[in-house]
Amino acid sequence: MLAAVGAVALGACSARNESDSGGDTPPQSQAAAPAQASNAANPAGDGKAQCAPTSIAYAGTINGNNAALGQNILYGVDLAVTQHNKANPGCQVKLEKFETEGTPDKAPGIVTQIANTNSIIGVVGLPFSGESKAAGNIFNDKGLVQLTPSATNPTLSQNGWKTFFRGLGNDNTQGPAAAQFITQELKADKVCVVRDDSEYGTGLADAITKALGEKATCQQTVKTKQIDFAAVVNDIKSKSPQAIFYSGYYQEAAPLAQQLSDAGVDAKFVGPDGVKDDEFVKGAGDAAAKAYFTCPCVPADQFTDFSTAYKAASGKDPGTYSPEGYDLATILLKGIDAGKKDRASLLDFVKTYDGQGLTKHFKWDDKGELAKTTVWTYKVEGGKIVRNTEIK
Repeated sequence: MLAAVGAVALGACSARNESDSGGDTPPQSQAAAPAQASNAANPAGDGKAQCAPTSIAYAGTINGNNAALGQNILYGVDLAVTQHNKANPGCQVKLEKFETEGTPDKAPGIVTQIANTNSIIGVVGLPFSGESKAAGNIFNDKGLVQLTPSATNPTLSQNGWKTFFRGLGNDNTQGPAAAQFITQELKADKVCVVRDDSEYGTGLADAITKALGEKATCQQTVKTKQIDFAAVVNDIKSKSPQAIFYSGYYQEAAPLAQQLSDAGVDAKFVGPDGVKDDEFVKGAGDAAAKAYFTCPCVPADQFTDFSTAYKAASGKDPGTYSPEGYDLATILLKGIDAGKKDRASLLDFVKTYDGQGLTKHFKWDDKGELAKTTVWTYKVEGGKIVRNTEIK
């Protein structure tokens, strides 16, 4: 998950909700969640697949920093593989799981291990943009297809990698969309942008700051694993913003939001996909009640079969990027079922893939980007993160 400077004009984005009121108060109604497409790919296929035992991998954080975001994806991938194997006794695919801790320091070594394991012919990951930037060339050099469900740095697709495919929109969309939501829906004319020191936080902050223009009246920087934000809070309070956009992850966003609230800062708190997690709600306490989120991810509310199966398997409701992880694993499984038994043929399958998933239609350009994506906003209601509006 990472942003870079957005070039999309604010006028290109428009939020919609069921009331379509455009009034002076923050949106209170929810946009209708998308229904599951009747032709959405099913990892079970027709149950007749035949293949030699083979492997795909999940690579990303499992127990490291901001682990909940990686676990959401892993559980979605695991569900797809489980459903496939149950339906296809003649084609058993092994899911190998690799812990990168989500860091650019550790990921290259782990990805090298994956790339040197010849039985692995496709990967869902890496979730975070910093680690993706650090290790993408390793996938590329070994011809190992990499489908990321959550890394949003636009520059990742500009490295000339032939194995990189992004399963969602990048932050050339999210940054301007977030600015549109904050200024037009939340009616904020004074916005403080707070960035962490990650690749993700820095890039996304640049994108939204550019999109906000003169309405970005305050800038602050925090550090990964920081827990005391007194100086930051005091500065923000002195600037009296109407909204605060936190560009980073939930681990730091939660205590910052709580400390802002304790200091009497009543600005709306808006976080991106890296903050949109139940762990933020737990950590932010009462401050979570006035939080909003932006995310190039689709609500899973109407994906009933998926959500029921996901909860039965993991004990949890689907989270941010769970259905995206499921969709991308399904694409790799469909390739294997179609007889793609090595890295080169599975890579070619993904390059030319054209099909509907739970979350969207998947068809990539020559840089590994999807043609059409959307951004949704979410809010906290009754202690839970719920869908709010779609920004198109």
